[in-house]
Amino acid sequence: MEQGKKRRGLPARKPAVIDRLDLWLSTSRSIDGLWVGTMESEPWPGLIRVEDALRLIEHHDSLHYSRVVHNLERIWVNLLPSGRASYDRSLKACVFDERYVLLETTTPERIATTIIHEATHARLEGWGIGYDDEKKRARIEAICMRRELNFVTKLPHAEALREEVARKLEWYAGNHDYFSDASFEQREVQGQIEALRYLGAPDWAHRFMMKLRAVRLWVHRFAGSVGRQA
Repeated sequence: MEQGKKRRGLPARKPAVIDRLDLWLSTSRSIDGLWVGTMESEPWPGLIRVEDALRLIEHHDSLHYSRVVHNLERIWVNLLPSGRASYDRSLKACVFDERYVLLETTTPERIATTIIHEATHARLEGWGIGYDDEKKRARIEAICMRRELNFVTKLPHAEALREEVARKLEWYAGNHDYFSDASFEQREVQGQIEALRYLGAPDWAHRFMMKLRAVRLWVHRFAGSVGRQA
């Protein structure tokens, strides 16, 4: 950032009450001023993996590490229905889905690249470049993926991961519909159902989720038709 210039970030969002409660209930540590926490039970394997990933970034790429520490306030391992990880503006946090973090195939290198990806979202939002406009999402994701690729090239013995990131970057460029509001909503609903199954919820809870989605769709369509008539 140029000397004397101020960042014009997006308006702050107030954290949800349930998120504040879950943060309070989480086990956490401070790493270079960064809050790193988890909703897991002891011995907190996900938390340990995130710590390993942060040290990996620090060791191999001091610039990316400084950006992670500067642009994020938290890294949180929780249950995330909408994907493997996301940036939560209200918490200024990279939030991981615990199922992803705990997979045997999820190496510290993969976690590290994801942290860099979400920290890049935070950095862009700090400059006022938000994710709400679905037309901009593919370009924003491409920027974040290029930051991943830049980091992975500095890791030893990471050719397979480097090729995977490059393929994903290319795929994003030709699949803008993946980032539409409708696609996000569909993945969110399916993810919530899978999260309920993961938590051992009964079948009636799954059916309730589907009925709730139908009601939400009806409300959106009704509101849209009223808006067109106005």
